[in-house]
Amino acid sequence: MKLPHRRQFLHLATGAAALPAVSRIARAQTYPSRPVHLIEGFGAGGAPDIVARLISQWLSKRLGQPFVVENRAGASSNIATEAVVRASPDGYTLLLVTVQHALNTTMLKLKFDFVRDIRPVASIARAPYVMVVHPSVPAKTVPEFIAYAKANPGKINVESPGAGPPVTWLANCSS
Repeated sequence: MKLPHRRQFLHLATGAAALPAVSRIARAQTYPSRPVHLIEGFGAGGAPDIVARLISQWLSKRLGQPFVVENRAGASSNIATEAVVRASPDGYTLLLVTVQHALNTTMLKLKFDFVRDIRPVASIARAPYVMVVHPSVPAKTVPEFIAYAKANPGKINVESPGAGPPVTWLANCSS
């Protein structure tokens, strides 16, 4: 063998010999090995709190470790988000993410970069919306309705429970 090929062979052989030891170490580190904190940024008893408590109970039973819900209400959920961003990115501090986080990211000046600092883990709840219009409105699709509303300013009344669909995620800090 030529010298460069021999070195490459020895590197590969050493790596292959070490692989069983590495896989035993990785297998020994189970998650979670201690309580996990699930932080939600809304008040106790609201829909996000109920979702957080239900998913925490299910995860606790399934994974054998406590999942503790922490309510950190205020500042449109930014207090909770900042707490997760500042936490160690080890998977033991999770954030219950709602559509409010997307609104905050686009509309507010934040002390963190939500897209960079938070990583999604799992989608845990979704709720469909239905749009209903009076038969006198000529629009049959959402784009047609938007065009109609733009062409008729001040003539449309809209009712909505809030901005955006209530999609909920578990997320972890990525830093």
